Amino acid sequence: MYELKTKENDSSVIEFIEAVENPKKREDAYKLLDIFTETTGFPAKMWGPSIIGFGKYHYKYATGHEGDAPLVGFSPRKAKISLYFATGDTKREELLQNFGKHTTGKACVYINKIADINEDVLKALIVQSIAFLKETYPDQPE
Repeated sequence: MYELKTKENDSSVIEFIEAVENPKKREDAYKLLDIFTETTGFPAKMWGPSIIGFGKYHYKYATGHEGDAPLVGFSPRKAKISLYFATGDTKREELLQNFGKHTTGKACVYINKIADINEDVLKALIVQSIAFLKETYPDQPE
């Protein structure tokens, strides 16, 4: 059976951010921590060794694979900052048109720095992602 590596844990979010080598990236990580915390209303939790997640939901795919994941999150990685939003949400694409400088992967949106993006659109992406996941997986504990 597949064992999910990215699990919520009790590691310190602040210690993780303090360990970010690049001072500008560390500063952006603290700013993102504030934005995500204020926008979601959830406390920040570490997921695996390097993802800061907010809230959580339980998913189950048609294949039978299931697990828990953060509703939204971010990770200040060496190359870029990864932002984690819901996959499969068509409204995400609309919002990203006015987001600023970014690239996208399947689940991630990558940015170089906060100065490159529109913070109001970031907040809208967070809110939309949570709404989409709550709609997609309605039977969730709060």
